[in-house]
Order: sequence, then structure tokens, then C-alpha cells
Amino acid sequence: MRHVFPCGTPALDFVGTLEGRRAAAPVEHITTPGLLDSWFVESGLLDREPGSGQTDLHAALALREAIYALVGARLAGRSLPARAVAAVNRQAASVPVTMCLRSDGSTRSGTAAQALTDLAREAVEMMAGAEADLLRECGHPDCTQVYLDRSRGRRREWCAMRTCGNRVKAAALRARRRR
Repeated sequence: MRHVFPCGTPALDFVGTLEGRRAAAPVEHITTPGLLDSWFVESGLLDREPGSGQTDLHAALALREAIYALVGARLAGRSLPARAVAAVNRQAASVPVTMCLRSDGSTRSGTAAQALTDLAREAVEMMAGAEADLLRECGHPDCTQVYLDRSRGRRREWCAMRTCGNRVKAAALRARRRR
């Protein structure tokens, strides 16, 4: 597995494919059409790689940034930016992934554009529904991952305990031991 999925929803996991947004040099995890294809499969949006091209890659990164703009506005308590709303709505209006029920389960097939439509539709549902109130940004100072806090007391602090949470707790322990 090449990609990570700590956020609880594919749309937010996709936003997290640009790591460390506030860093001097953010890390891009979707640099090629092949990596985009593998992300679609690993996320469960598609069963097989769709054979994305450069145009699909550019469309995916533009959609990712539009979703991030919506999430950032929501987290800051600002109005949703019209340009991002238009971009997400435009993609959400397209044809979604084809699902097929089979005797042994189901299949999900389609193009990169169809997978992006599913991401856009999920973003619309999230931003317009009750889940928008569950949006949180990771508490690790270097992490900009956004997730849905579905924890019992709504007190989750990190995108993932095994990464950011562990780093923060280990740093706090080292600081206590130094004193």
C-alpha cells in the first residue's frame, strides 16, 4: 500500500495527499497519473486502475484544492469560497462510478473522472450535512491533515494516533523527562 487513509472519508484522505501544507516545501503524494490510479484503487473508489492521464491528474489536483478550500473555510468559520463551490459542484454533476451487485459482492468501475465525481459528491454531502461540524485539523504542529472527529466525546486531537499522536505524546514525555 502506497497511500494512507487516516481521515475517515475518501474526500478528506484525498485532501491529505498534499502533506504539510504550511511547510516551506509541502510533500505531494500524487505526482503522476499512476499514483493517482493507485490512490483510486487503494481508497476503494475503484476496483481497477482507470489508466489516468495528465489531464486527469490536473483535474484531480484542482478538485483536491477546491475541496481543501471549502474545508479550510468551514474550519475558520468563513463563508464557502464561490470558486471552490463552483468547481466541486461542476465535478459532482458528472457521471459517478458504476457499481454492480454480484453474487460474491460488488464491483466499482469507471474512469478517473468518474472517481473524481464520487469524491466531489462526498465533499458536497459532507459540507452541506451534519458531518461538517465534525471537521477537525490535526493537532500536530507540522500536520495539516483534516479528519472527521467521530470519537465518542468529540475529543480526537490527531489525524492518526500511530503517527502524529504518537509523535506528540513521545515529545511530551521527552520534555517531562528533561525537566
